[in-house]
Amino acid sequence: MTSRTASIVRKTNETDIRVEVNLDGTGQYEIETGVGFFDHMLEQLSRHSLIDVKLICKGDLHIDQHHTVEDCGIALGEAIHKALGEKRGIRRYGDALSPMDEALTRVALDISGRPFMVWKVSIPQPKLGEMDTELFPHWFHSFAGSVGMTLHIEQLSGENSHHIIESCFKGLARALRTATEIDQRKADSVPSTKGVLGG
Repeated sequence: MTSRTASIVRKTNETDIRVEVNLDGTGQYEIETGVGFFDHMLEQLSRHSLIDVKLICKGDLHIDQHHTVEDCGIALGEAIHKALGEKRGIRRYGDALSPMDEALTRVALDISGRPFMVWKVSIPQPKLGEMDTELFPHWFHSFAGSVGMTLHIEQLSGENSHHIIESCFKGLARALRTATEIDQRKADSVPSTKGVLGG
């Protein structure tokens, strides 16, 4: 099987990011963004998707976290998009119900080449650690756009902000694992009647 790996370097006046991914990994990670809670969430994404991720970001955190969070979503999404190549053999669709104590999140996605996001999540706290929680929907939107996927995230229950957000990331991870896996019955085919997935 062709190696499904990719590296991305994204450098602007606001951030300097280096990303490496292996879609057929075991969930190994090395994450450094300078934002502790954000690191924790990206580690969950890697571990539960089984996608190996190395992501090192040096951002303008002296201003705020916005550029770092947004650009990490873009760069990680670009790396996964690149590693998918023509998307031959992938299952394409994935979904997961992700419980964490009182919180329950439903995630569904389609690696269609048509970026779109629906976000129905309410986060009670404005911060988790040093992380501004208003940036989470922005991260998911940036990530979905760069991968080229339709992404729906819906909170079914939850009161604790940490639990709610972590269930979102774990749900995304499990759905992404399913969608990016190779279906051996169609390993040489692009999963579309058009013969191509956009992007």
